[in-house]
Amino acid sequence: MNLTITGHHLEITPAIRGYIEDKMGRVTRHFDQVIDVSVILMVEKLKHKAEVNLHLRGKDIYVEAIDADMYAAIDALVDKLDRQVVKHKEKSGDVHRASGGVKGQSLEID
Repeated sequence: MNLTITGHHLEITPAIRGYIEDKMGRVTRHFDQVIDVSVILMVEKLKHKAEVNLHLRGKDIYVEAIDADMYAAIDALVDKLDRQVVKHKEKSGDVHRASGGVKGQSLEID
């Protein structure tokens, strides 16, 4: 997983970088096929905005969160991202279960 962290009007400190890396570990725990993650942190007046673009195999997921505190914005961002990744994982797994294996097929005995 490639992780890119960018700051607009904000310096990325080692504490923020470590916090983001720790939180992104939660996403990769649920879904290990993450190719690339791009995190952008912005400060505009009193709003702290965090957005992420997650590149998975076959899909890109974009999430953003705005809060008064940067750490709270990152927490909200990871919660939203985690829900979308789990939803994508369930949808991709349902395709194989819907067609069924031996259990999904009806047997007719004459």
